[in-house]
Amino acid sequence: MDRIEKLCADRGMRMTEQRRVIARVLSNAEDHPDVEELYRRASGIDPHISIATVYRTVRLFEEAGVVEKHDFGDGRSRYEEAGDDHHDHLIDTRTGEVIEFFDAEIERLKSEIAERLGFELVGHKLELYGKAIEGAEPAKREGLIFTRQAARVDPAKIDY
Repeated sequence: MDRIEKLCADRGMRMTEQRRVIARVLSNAEDHPDVEELYRRASGIDPHISIATVYRTVRLFEEAGVVEKHDFGDGRSRYEEAGDDHHDHLIDTRTGEVIEFFDAEIERLKSEIAERLGFELVGHKLELYGKAIEGAEPAKREGLIFTRQAARVDPAKIDY
């Protein structure tokens, strides 16, 4: 049983064979696939899966808190497994590369800002848009932990 399937079972969701396939595809994804890409991958495993089933299942998984939806500015909702490992995203507007990273300073600042405004922070999503600097070595920038290069989006469609 993969991680998403286990989370679904823990939440009491009924798991059909098609939901299991979609859960497996999402668990094995190393990127942030959209519904069409999930459908392509899932129908390669089970040709009886319809795109409507993928849409319904992803919505169900999202409502159950098993997957997270992202919009990286290209007009497509993209999904990844919800997890305890919080990270933010940096989207290269030239190449469409999506990089996941964690920065302790950002985490400290967001809580500080919320507190200054009279709030207790309960969550956040951060998506940064930029252009890679030629010759820069981003993995060596102090304080950042790069979790992975997560995906690629169509840079021509990014609306930031």
